[in-house]
Amino acid sequence: MKKEDKGLIIEQLGEKLKEFPHFYLVDVTGLNAADTSSLRRKCFKADIKMVVVKNTLLHKAFEKSDTDFSGLYSSLKGTTAVFFSTVANAPARLIKEVGKGKEIPALKAAYAEEEVYVGAENLDALCALKSKNELIADVVALLQSPAKNVLSALQSGGQTIHGVLKTLGERPE
Repeated sequence: MKKEDKGLIIEQLGEKLKEFPHFYLVDVTGLNAADTSSLRRKCFKADIKMVVVKNTLLHKAFEKSDTDFSGLYSSLKGTTAVFFSTVANAPARLIKEVGKGKEIPALKAAYAEEEVYVGAENLDALCALKSKNELIADVVALLQSPAKNVLSALQSGGQTIHGVLKTLGERPE
């Protein structure tokens, strides 16, 4: 590969690192062509960008980045695919779904929510991360809960008073 081509690839990786706030380093060694194609299709459906890269080029892209990715350097061994995503837990859920009963694909490391996770043992923790939309929905639900309780109490109280007045009105004098 020519030096110009390598420089272009490093530059493109740097742009992806800026564009996507979350990425996962995944070991795809041993996947055959059919499995790789299936994985790429699932990534496309989940809005995840999958790129297979040379470790040295990715390392250089990390070094040129403004963010400190030094915690990920030790994971750059073997065949590496990078899953870029705008949702922090989407790649983790995909890896868990695809990897049921298999050892491949295996999580090497991840950069999610501005935190570095190294090792496959972090997959469950990464699956449990909530996206921005999920957190907003939780906050809205929490804010609505007291209002719903007040409305419910007012409605039930109104029905009780209405029932008492109706009974008193129907009573013969």
